[in-house]
Amino acid sequence: MCRSSSNPGLDIQFTMQSIKQISESRICDLAKYEYEKLYYSEVYEVLQSLRNDEVFCDIKLETDDNKIIFAHKVVLASASPYFHAMFTNFAESNHDLVVMKQFDSTALQLLVDFIYSGKILITEDNVLVLLPAANLLQLEEVKDVCCNFLQTQLCPTNCIGIYAIADLHSCTELLTSSELYIQHHFSEVFGGDEFLSLSSEQVVKLISSDKLIVPSEEKVFESVIRWVNHESGSRKCILPQLMEHIRLPLTSKNYIRKKVLEEPLIKNCFKCKDYIIEALNFHNNILKSEEFISQNIRNKPRYGDKVILAVGGMTTELSKRTEWYDPKINRWNYGLEMITSRGRPGLAVMNDNLVFVVGGFDDDVESLQSVDVLDLSSESPCWKPSVGMLVKRDILKVGVIDNYLYAVGGHNDSDGTLDTAEVFDYNTQEWRMISSMSTLRFDFGAGVLNNLLYVVGGLGDSSQALDTVECYDPSLDTWTPITKMCVHRRGAGVGTLDGVLYAVGGHDGFNYLSSVETYKPSTGVWTSIGEMNLPRRHAGVVTLDGLLYVVGGDDENSNLDAVECYNPKTNTWTMVTASMNDKRISVGVVVINRTQHFKTC
Repeated sequence: MCRSSSNPGLDIQFTMQSIKQISESRICDLAKYEYEKLYYSEVYEVLQSLRNDEVFCDIKLETDDNKIIFAHKVVLASASPYFHAMFTNFAESNHDLVVMKQFDSTALQLLVDFIYSGKILITEDNVLVLLPAANLLQLEEVKDVCCNFLQTQLCPTNCIGIYAIADLHSCTELLTSSELYIQHHFSEVFGGDEFLSLSSEQVVKLISSDKLIVPSEEKVFESVIRWVNHESGSRKCILPQLMEHIRLPLTSKNYIRKKVLEEPLIKNCFKCKDYIIEALNFHNNILKSEEFISQNIRNKPRYGDKVILAVGGMTTELSKRTEWYDPKINRWNYGLEMITSRGRPGLAVMNDNLVFVVGGFDDDVESLQSVDVLDLSSESPCWKPSVGMLVKRDILKVGVIDNYLYAVGGHNDSDGTLDTAEVFDYNTQEWRMISSMSTLRFDFGAGVLNNLLYVVGGLGDSSQALDTVECYDPSLDTWTPITKMCVHRRGAGVGTLDGVLYAVGGHDGFNYLSSVETYKPSTGVWTSIGEMNLPRRHAGVVTLDGLLYVVGGDDENSNLDAVECYNPKTNTWTMVTASMNDKRISVGVVVINRTQHFKTC
């Protein structure tokens, strides 16, 4: 039973004071409660229904083919800056009918539907009308979706047209991706009809690019002849301008004599003969001077032209010898000999043109601290000493992140197996120690993926092969363990391709392995894929032109000169018919830009 107050006036006074005190106490910390409607899309469903029934519609959009689309000004203006400006700043704000010139009726209907529903279906049939319409209405979401769709549709027969569309409508990412596609697939592109419709300026821009990837410079010459012959009456006068950008010295002397000189367009063009004489003189060693090489673009291999460089091995006779693989002609060639004998060194490329060979052991099997570098951009490249590491290391691994060179783990005579790591700053020319790995490791694999350095398997402080993996984040200077591999592996080759880390072959403590597994950071799972044709340990692994190459190594019986490559699209391994010149175990391999010094005669 509640007790009543004998003085009602006091009760009222007490209550008012309490409310005042509570209010004052909450001035600094007001209570809030925000409510959000869970079915916000229902509002647009209602608006869409009203539009379909032509209820409250205050604007009609008429296209050139007399198609009428009903809508609400406020809805259109809320989604499109184009409509917002139309209905606030221009004469159409007072009209209930607007003629939409330059708009395809199908595209406009789909875009208005999108404004009301948030949904749109992009197809091959409508994307080419939707993109310009979305660009005009400033519907950036739809424009981006159209560009993404077109990017997935790129092929040799349409890439030039897509490039033109991207350029016309300022689609930056699509413009870049279509240009790259044209450069990477030029041999197929120039055989299509779109290529013949290019202007002379566009042809010049294309064939003058250092990034053009072609199996041979002969293809560039053939593309120009095909383009000129398509409308020879008006185009043959442009031939000398085009010939200026064909790198004839990079073609064979036989091709120049049998194909170029015999081409009717060339025979009838006096100005073109200077380029032929220049190329023949180059082949005859008349113009192979450093001055000519440095100043003449026609002797410079295209930047997109890559080769595989292989360095080192276990045996003394291989400790200075290098060789390189030309995928265009499927041949291995001997390269520039190193100045230091190195067995099992680390190998990496920095700044595109600097090849570093790091540590290893010498002819007396002494661990090395020294580092040598090959500058491919030099007019006369040769191996030169660089700054030595802080720690002697053999059977180590190296990797490059943001043009910093990392040297990890390995072994030396004084310390045994190492867990330490260090980094080289090319700008300051200094090495410094970084955080140590969580595990002692040598005879392991390493690869860089998404600016993280992964170390895979190897041997630790026991004789058992490891299945553990960890990665280094340079921004945090920390090592983090990740999911263990499916198989214990020492001497595994490691490579990266299309955002995937590959662990290839190795030895599990009992058997030489042909098995391969992959790791995707997005899933955090190791997955077995197709096996190699040969079991191998201590092989070099590198990526070139969308394929994963595995080079050399050893099996149960001998060292290997065999090479095979993996195609992720078909999950198949194929033996490369060209074997290395030398059988190499613990070989370092990298992909480098082909320069004039890596030219097959």
